[in-house]
Amino acid sequence: MKTRWGEKLDKANVLSGYPRPQLKRESYINLNGVWQYAITSADAVPEAMDGEIIVPFSPECELSGVNRTVHPNESLWYTRHFDIPSGFNHGRILLHFGAVDQIATVYINGCDTGSHVGGYTAFTIDITPYIRQENVITVKVRDYSDMSYHSRGKQKTKRGGIWYTPQSGIWQTVWVESVSEEYIEELSITPLFDQSAVEITAFSNYADSQKETVIRVGDVVAYGTANQPIRMSMSGFRAWSPESPYLYDMDVRMGEDSVKSYFAMRKFSVGTDANGAPRLMLNNKPYFHNGVLDQGYWPDGLYTAPSDEAFIHDILTMKAYGYNTLRKHIKIEPMRFYYHCDRLGMLVWQDMPNGGELYKTAVVSLPLLGIGEISDGEANYARFGRANAEGRAQYYAELKEMVLQLYNCPCIAMWVPFNEGWGQFDAAKACDVILSLDDTRTIDHASGWHDQGAGDVKSLHVYFKRFDFAPDKLARPVVLSEFGGFNRRINGHCFNRRDFGYKRMKTDEALFEAFSTLYEKEIAPAYAKGLSAAIYTQLSDVEDELNGLLTYDRAKEKLPPDKMRELFEKLFAPLE
Repeated sequence: MKTRWGEKLDKANVLSGYPRPQLKRESYINLNGVWQYAITSADAVPEAMDGEIIVPFSPECELSGVNRTVHPNESLWYTRHFDIPSGFNHGRILLHFGAVDQIATVYINGCDTGSHVGGYTAFTIDITPYIRQENVITVKVRDYSDMSYHSRGKQKTKRGGIWYTPQSGIWQTVWVESVSEEYIEELSITPLFDQSAVEITAFSNYADSQKETVIRVGDVVAYGTANQPIRMSMSGFRAWSPESPYLYDMDVRMGEDSVKSYFAMRKFSVGTDANGAPRLMLNNKPYFHNGVLDQGYWPDGLYTAPSDEAFIHDILTMKAYGYNTLRKHIKIEPMRFYYHCDRLGMLVWQDMPNGGELYKTAVVSLPLLGIGEISDGEANYARFGRANAEGRAQYYAELKEMVLQLYNCPCIAMWVPFNEGWGQFDAAKACDVILSLDDTRTIDHASGWHDQGAGDVKSLHVYFKRFDFAPDKLARPVVLSEFGGFNRRINGHCFNRRDFGYKRMKTDEALFEAFSTLYEKEIAPAYAKGLSAAIYTQLSDVEDELNGLLTYDRAKEKLPPDKMRELFEKLFAPLE
């Protein structure tokens, strides 16, 4: 099954948009496209390559041109040649990977240059010492899928139901960048909404650098030094919201290096409405997060969207429906996804991909029926699949990478470290870790169940019973972080003959009737009493699951956007 964007894929121009929009330079070479690949036993080195693969599509997906599964006892190898053009090298050469699932070792001209563990976050290797004019890059990948404690999201070696086809290897853009000897390694951008200011830190690759740093936003210029916060006044600023997603362009110069970036003035917090009910707030006003679960799977690319236009389609279609929030479920997207949410106006709840070893069914499933919630502390580590200390340490390492990587994105409103007990442990501590890195957003510490009394919200998943609102005993805002999931099979647009979901509808009319009744009878009354968010399952069908608002190939809409938007406008009037 292919999407319309996959049908148009140009192998010579694959995902060519600049991969890091908030730290943008002109001097880069995109390495997406045709590479050579081989699959070997775990410890073997290929004597010859098996054929061509289109990077950054994983070998398990159609768009890669491979359609082969990499098993946990195998290694996946990539190689390609690339040249450094004359005049390209300004001092140092950096090699960037958007994401490689799960463990990557990178060689340049036969030299081991470094490794990265974690299949969802970006990493960079300074390859200056190894570079020549003509070069060979080789990447070795190990992917244990669900056979180890590593983060894997919805991937499962035996797919089916709510678990999906596993994928491996390079699945986000690879690119080479030239920078000066001292350069801006990263930016930290914090809007200070209540103070009408923004605080920016340009971090040098030299931790002790005090090089002059100049920041320009429109006609306003601020001066400071590297590695130190620089505060800029934003008097009379335009606030960002899904309804008015205004972005400020920014230029940052540190010595010989300069980058382009952007930011927005917005604030996420918790407060109370005029009736005293706890609410999620946007820019100091109650704001209802009306959203959908977005798993980011594609029938032809699996984890990798076939184009930027595919991202834009999903975001704009959900906005046309009247939604203002996407819960990015158990997956971290390429930075261009968040860029489009920033500029188009869409809130994002960001899940941490789940890991851990085998979960006990009673722990992860029985709470759906309202029974079996337990502590996630040391006594229950094994029941949650978290007995392995290395796995717990790896979780924190990847959690920190995720928060820091996405910190600057205006769209991200909520961090979700755990979902439905999958690999959950010490969720209250996870909140503390997140807060130590980012205290500007809210946290749903245990989405669905196994609430440990931490975080900013009381988070519920309701599928098999009526939802009746009750305020949280700890006075946190209540969010319905999953619900709905009504099935509607559209023949000719399904992954297979299976049909997983929570309630089956035979016609579009029946689906809209059930959908509107659910919102009118359960969600709207709860909203009036204090419900702060409702996340419907889900944006699109995914493999066996046929409960999307769109088909898996995004070719068909199952509900009329105009009627949905009218319904939401009627039910969810703004609060005071």
